[in-house]
Amino acid sequence: MRRLRIGIDTGGTFTDVVALDEDGGGLVTTKTPSTPADPAEGFAGGVAKVLALLGAEPADVAALSHGTTVATNRLLEDRIDDLGLITTEGFGSILEIARQSVPDGYGNSYFWVKPPRIVPAHRVRTVGGRLDHTGAELRPFDEESAVAAARWFRDEGILAIGVCFLHYYADPSHELAMRDVLAREHPDAVVSLSCEVLREYREYERSVTTLVDAAVKPAMNGYLARITERLLGRVASRLLVMKSNGGVLSAEEVARQPITTVLSGPAAGALGAAFVVSRSGHGSVVTLDGGGTSTDVAVVLDGEPTLTTEGSIGRHPVKIPMIDIVTVGAGGGSVAWRSPEGALKVGPRSAGADPGPLCYGRGGTEVTVTDAHAVLGRVPPHLLGGEVPLDVAAARAGLGALAEGLGLPVERAAAGILEISAWNQANAIRQITVKRGLDVRDYPLVAFGGSGPLLACRLLDVLGLPAAVVPENPGNLSAFGLLTVDVKNDYVRTRVVRDAELDPALLDAVYADLETEAARALAREGFPEAGRRFARSADLRYYGQAFEVRVPAPAGRPDEGFRADVVRRFHDAHEALYGYCHRDDPRHPVEWVNLRVSGIGPIARPDLTERPKGDGDPSRARTGTRAVYFDEWEETAVYRRERLAPGDTVTGPAVIEEFGSTLPLHPGFTADLDGYGNLVVTR
Repeated sequence: MRRLRIGIDTGGTFTDVVALDEDGGGLVTTKTPSTPADPAEGFAGGVAKVLALLGAEPADVAALSHGTTVATNRLLEDRIDDLGLITTEGFGSILEIARQSVPDGYGNSYFWVKPPRIVPAHRVRTVGGRLDHTGAELRPFDEESAVAAARWFRDEGILAIGVCFLHYYADPSHELAMRDVLAREHPDAVVSLSCEVLREYREYERSVTTLVDAAVKPAMNGYLARITERLLGRVASRLLVMKSNGGVLSAEEVARQPITTVLSGPAAGALGAAFVVSRSGHGSVVTLDGGGTSTDVAVVLDGEPTLTTEGSIGRHPVKIPMIDIVTVGAGGGSVAWRSPEGALKVGPRSAGADPGPLCYGRGGTEVTVTDAHAVLGRVPPHLLGGEVPLDVAAARAGLGALAEGLGLPVERAAAGILEISAWNQANAIRQITVKRGLDVRDYPLVAFGGSGPLLACRLLDVLGLPAAVVPENPGNLSAFGLLTVDVKNDYVRTRVVRDAELDPALLDAVYADLETEAARALAREGFPEAGRRFARSADLRYYGQAFEVRVPAPAGRPDEGFRADVVRRFHDAHEALYGYCHRDDPRHPVEWVNLRVSGIGPIARPDLTERPKGDGDPSRARTGTRAVYFDEWEETAVYRRERLAPGDTVTGPAVIEEFGSTLPLHPGFTADLDGYGNLVVTR
């Protein structure tokens, strides 16, 4: 029997599939249209398609790794209904008070209308009982008010409930008691406890994160159940789901904390890019994942994507460890439209998979970025190896109507759409680099996804990037990335204490407790004791600061040397981030805030081998010419990427095509194929 591992990434337009034959059969990639009405249908269709290509049976599948946007889309589209909050008596207005922050662009808060809370005030219930910040009980849990709250939610038919009591990161006993009351009085409720979702301080962020978990739990659990019902009983021993933190976890564990999947798909792409380009000597890069609906950008430093715990999805702050990703509505399906003032705009609204762009011929009525590429000849007349024929005439007719309103020729209007889309992507890259204190000109761009390479040359010009790297099978890189990541779960405890007053015994006790929790989870995942790894980190700040800097902590028993090492790393990281630090300055003492442990279960990764160099003549890959518009129409050479060999150089203008993506090589640019199959684009 064969052993297959399959990675499946569900996007807004296509579901990408990569199968790895662990017995030496290599990789097979394919795509199938996504099914927004029921993503489980596209998932099952992708598995069936790749098995047919391999001539394999469902029983040959050892594991499936899945990147999903179910939780992400629910939050982005603000589909949050029938959600309630139970909190500590006297703190019922925690969501209304929030952080009193005004978004960028509203210099005067008078003009800013506060958005609706994730839970309206009338769906908040409070319960008596109180702890202090150390976990000491000030007032006992009031079961009578807890029963009243549970019955009120039951009578109102509210089925998703978040529980967040004050200071219950220090001691979860009252929240656990509240869950028992809800199980008894309102057994149909889906309940999320803050002590299980995010056991650290800052009550507002902890409350919202817990509520987001409760909000997406029914949809996520229903989706996983449908997959199991349709496919997994026959196919795989287990389903692994991509998490926002850069690891995977079994579906059973993810069902307990679905919030951990809010950046599932984009995280897989960043990790896949880091894995592929690190083999060819690019340790630090900017990644750009261009899809049908959106573009996701991230930064990889020394082979690892940067992490944050200060992220947000839509308008909701989500304080969980996640890969630092900026998302913009600038994908192939992004709609071109005119503002009331008559200006041309692109996105963020997308035509999606159904009906899709005009050129798909599925009833679309709006011009998209893909239509502009088709009209300018920058993509082939058939996508996915002929599976998706393009109706270029329909795209040109739609663009003609838009161009007439703008007073432009069709070609100028199409080029304008692509220019705006390129600047939208460039601004996202600036957010993830310049705003983080990084010089974007120091980092090559890794462009992937179905639409990622299409604007690569223009981004080099706009941002002054040194090069663009386009991996092999870029349209399926996110699905490939799912096969390169370890099982990973994160645990955190808040312990706010000044460094001078810190007892190393406290560090020892907390880290030991966190590692015990992580070990239990890895045991449930089937990892033996010898196959488990634990990565420690800590959040520190200068006394009086409002936010922390996360730094890695060494292994071994925490002692004075351990403490001093972590503090030194904090000073170094603070100086790198902000340009200064207060090392050896007693006026600015260091404060410890959170202690963290990541439990890691390593998995076998695909083996990328260097290929022998070719004869340096790319003409073997040339398939002919077609008219392509860059600054003007000209007959342009077309190449098949799979026929290129390491050492080949293609000079623009040219178009390099492959199954899942296309690279238009503008005049003045060259593309070299390196030993690992990556196209390296330079001026």
